[in-house]
Amino acid sequence: MQTINTTDTICALSTAPGIGAIALIRLSGPQSISILQEVFSRKVEDAMSHKALHGWIEKEGNKLDEVVVTIFRAPHSFTGEDTVEIACHGSIFIQQTIIQLLLAHGATMAQPGEFTMRAYLNGRMDLSQAEAVGDLIASESAAAHKQALHQMRGGFSKEINELRDRLIHFASMIELELDFAEEDVEFANREQLNALLVEILKVVDHLRESFSLGNALRNGVPVAILGAPNAGKSTLLNALLNEERAIVSDIAGTTRDTIEDHITLDGIRFNFVDTAGIRQTNDTIEMLGIKRTFAKAKSASIILLMFDAMTTSALVLQRMKEEVLREAGPGKHIILLANKVDIAGYDQNAFEENFGTEENLLAISAKNKMQIEELKKMLTSAVNIGRINSGETIVTNVRHYDALVKASLSLTDILLGIKHGVSSDLLAVDIRKTLYHLGEITGEINADDLLNNIFSKFCIGK
Repeated sequence: MQTINTTDTICALSTAPGIGAIALIRLSGPQSISILQEVFSRKVEDAMSHKALHGWIEKEGNKLDEVVVTIFRAPHSFTGEDTVEIACHGSIFIQQTIIQLLLAHGATMAQPGEFTMRAYLNGRMDLSQAEAVGDLIASESAAAHKQALHQMRGGFSKEINELRDRLIHFASMIELELDFAEEDVEFANREQLNALLVEILKVVDHLRESFSLGNALRNGVPVAILGAPNAGKSTLLNALLNEERAIVSDIAGTTRDTIEDHITLDGIRFNFVDTAGIRQTNDTIEMLGIKRTFAKAKSASIILLMFDAMTTSALVLQRMKEEVLREAGPGKHIILLANKVDIAGYDQNAFEENFGTEENLLAISAKNKMQIEELKKMLTSAVNIGRINSGETIVTNVRHYDALVKASLSLTDILLGIKHGVSSDLLAVDIRKTLYHLGEITGEINADDLLNNIFSKFCIGK
């Protein structure tokens, strides 16, 4: 396990590696300003915080680069420490030379995520807010960005801390009962405690259940396009992407492997997978493609099940749905797409007579892009846009989800204990567990190995 050290002054490149117009090099720690003075042409000892200074980085008395330096004095900086940001020209040579100069004057190279770790350790943010910094950097859609910003501003932390604070009062009463065990007194009103636990459990379970949506926001909503050969799956993918991404052919079995791409709808990223057509075949390669089709269906949140509106009967469609549900598993949102309604001979009345009772059914022409916009609306509706736009907390982090699951279990144990009249010492154990698991989310409970694991996933310089 790596030891967390906050006494060194760390430095790193905070912009993306490579050549660019401008690069930003960051210093943080007790010697930041004095190290800067060793290499900067202007006096900085009395420089005001949050003010930019123009000058030169010098090496052995020679000017190396014209830069703009900004000083952030503790505790009013991102890390809570004295921090310096050097905006230099984006030459790789200049970047590396400046960093080498800083190292030569006493700085050490920052580890991945070390700046944000110091912000957490110095009380500038709690652990869930720190993790949201990484989510904000990695966000690839408006919805993911919105949730990361909400968490970074402390929305999630506030909700969790309010739950902990309310439970801590009863925890202290239970602990007090242990000191008077021989007198058999009861300081914590069991009815009030039970009511509070029911309320907390409701909030915890609501947050826990939001993870399926939050995970989709963070990583994109997986959508599998399934159907028989020549149903128009590849044509649909091209229509959704508005480009010729997949090969389209009248020959059955053209798509033998999955083709993946994504689009963003209403700020949400949808990851589409065009799969091999489902049918009975002796072709070894095509069979492997069909096997992959069902594997993708299992991992998808939404399945677009396509069929030929001209040739597919209600009975055949029902069998297709049953096979997909059997192979993909429960909990899938299935949208039925009756394709090729543009073909001469299509009978709208006959179609409605055959399939009028089907839910989530849309008649389209992938070739002519008929009803594609309506399909996009159905996709965004399936993701519950309203919940995202309402501003409520949505859990996007698997570590938070795991802690909420454990907190839910321990809350349930406390409620069962109260119901069966268990002793105060056993209640106290389960209450401590609940507080611990809630504390894991915000960092009220932590260990060095937990912190190293979280912040090691950050980029260098953040």
